[in-house]
Amino acid sequence: MVNVIGVRFRRAGKIYYFDPAGFEIEQGDNVIVETARGVEYGKVVLGPRNIEDDMIVQPLKPVIRQATPEDDEVERRNKEKEKEAFDICLEKIQKHGLEMKLIDSEYTFDNNKVLFYFTADGRIDFRELVKDLASVFKTRIELRQIGVRDETKIMGGIGICGRTLCCNTHLSEFAPVSIKMAKEQNLSLNPTKISGVCGRLMCCLKNEQEAYEELNANLPEIGDYVTTNDNLRGEVQSVSVLKQRVKVIVTLENDEKEVVEYKVEDLNFKRKRRKDKSNQIDDDELRKLELLEKKEGKSLLDDN
Repeated sequence: MVNVIGVRFRRAGKIYYFDPAGFEIEQGDNVIVETARGVEYGKVVLGPRNIEDDMIVQPLKPVIRQATPEDDEVERRNKEKEKEAFDICLEKIQKHGLEMKLIDSEYTFDNNKVLFYFTADGRIDFRELVKDLASVFKTRIELRQIGVRDETKIMGGIGICGRTLCCNTHLSEFAPVSIKMAKEQNLSLNPTKISGVCGRLMCCLKNEQEAYEELNANLPEIGDYVTTNDNLRGEVQSVSVLKQRVKVIVTLENDEKEVVEYKVEDLNFKRKRRKDKSNQIDDDELRKLELLEKKEGKSLLDDN
């Protein structure tokens, strides 16, 4: 077991472990630590705790010191300088005619490096831009290309649910999301309805996936034949996953058909293992289908 604290350097950013090095550090404190990028100013989001050795990426670096009022002032000035750096970089991008979208700028705490985050459709030759920026800032310059999910995480926004984006508020890392999750939750497979602000599958599809998998495991498939507790045999017309109820088309004694709703525990059935290739569609396939939709003028994923 190793005693560690968890530190974040960005809002909703990844949590990194550090050795508290004997300091009396509590959750919410600010600390100065050494990282691969140099000396950084971070916020403690996990107070001192013991964790297993295999959860640590060695070597575990110690905290340099708890942040002082002077450190807080340096961090505040860096934030102000980042705004100025962003405007200067934007101007230089336009000057060099580069097809790139500047997203954010960031100073390391010790001012040893300025980082600029951008998105672009392909590879960008920004060597001349780096030279130009280095002559202005007189320090090391790093331009980092990021994806659309990371762009949205940095920029923030409001989701279709009306709440602030999860990735910008509490998600420290992106979990894999697939079309299978939307199918499991009986959602529309229209890309425009299950895509987030970033244009990729919504992260929140992952949130309830385990619960839906467990609930669906107790239900028959639509089209399956089941036997009811009153000795009737019928075909499954529809299922309600959350209510755990099944509507069955049963044949009565007078050969008339009727739709009757049953609790799942009142049915006897053997669930079939269905191979469904559409369950294997991922983000890349979704983007291909979206392009085809624009070409055909209709949704290729909507079952209706």
